[in-house]
Amino acid sequence: MIKRNIKSIFSIFSKSLFLFSCINLNIFALESKELPKICLILDKGGKDDKSFNQLAYEGFSRAQKELNVSKESKYVTVRDDANSINFIRSFSSGECGLIIAVGFNNAENVGKIAKKYPKQKYVLVDSSIDEPNIRSISFQEHEGSFLVGAIAAMKSKTNQIGFIGGMEIPLIKRFYYGFEAGAKFINPKIKVTETFVGITSSAWNNPTKAKEIALAMYNKGADVIFVAAGASSLGAFDAVEEANKKLSNKFIIGVDSNQNHLAPGLVLTSMEKKVDSKVFESIKDYTENKLSTGVIRYGFSEGGVDWSFDNNNRKLFKDNEIKEINKIKKEIIEKKIIVPDYYKINK
Repeated sequence: MIKRNIKSIFSIFSKSLFLFSCINLNIFALESKELPKICLILDKGGKDDKSFNQLAYEGFSRAQKELNVSKESKYVTVRDDANSINFIRSFSSGECGLIIAVGFNNAENVGKIAKKYPKQKYVLVDSSIDEPNIRSISFQEHEGSFLVGAIAAMKSKTNQIGFIGGMEIPLIKRFYYGFEAGAKFINPKIKVTETFVGITSSAWNNPTKAKEIALAMYNKGADVIFVAAGASSLGAFDAVEEANKKLSNKFIIGVDSNQNHLAPGLVLTSMEKKVDSKVFESIKDYTENKLSTGVIRYGFSEGGVDWSFDNNNRKLFKDNEIKEINKIKKEIIEKKIIVPDYYKINK
């Protein structure tokens, strides 16, 4: 009798366990099927460039932790130009719910492929491609560049400053135009030297060349350099540290992320583009079926760009300088200062 009861209990327990396992497996399968898969495509700088790509990756990683997205969501890094279009085409075949592409080269390829996959949703970071299935996140970098140009002119003792861009493309020319205008707003007679690392996509990942350019600028008298060159920019940060061992009062201005910590006391500021928050917001909108498309522009007034001010550069500024910087920023927002835009000037 006891044995029969034990067998009976064991049988019931086994069936219950089997049923519970089946339910769990079904729930897991349902969740896997329903949760959207997000695919991020970084350009050559990769997720550790301490700049634009790293910010995009941080926004993507935050979304994985805080939002209901598939654990199969992934990122890839484009190592050569051919990889870009191959990744985009592969992901567009139904593997990914939302594809986020970072950088000029990736954006251009998405623009070509998006027309063939009208149901696929894309987010382009730092682009202005207007298609019904693409959200283009465009930053008003000329506004931020104007402000850091003004800062450079305020702090320059030699009346010579420099700009180092990565690849010579309209986007980076837009940085330069804003930077030069901001500098001349403060000092109309200041000399602004413009140089680019290269004319191909390898210009974004050549820190050795950027370092050579920066050292040459410092040696010729420039005392502030604004660098907008992706992973190549790290070479310019090496240069400012090296230059200050022989010379003195040489500074650099970072870009995209807050790079003040890369050479504390030698980085005047950084022209931040809030890529991380805008990538996160786009993923959140997609998961909530609220992803609007078209070109969305983020400037000072939309919280898309700003200058970095923290403990690493606080001692470099006097109170009256901070007051003037914030006044210029306010007047840009209020349209009292009209910042020249390379895109509009060179249509």
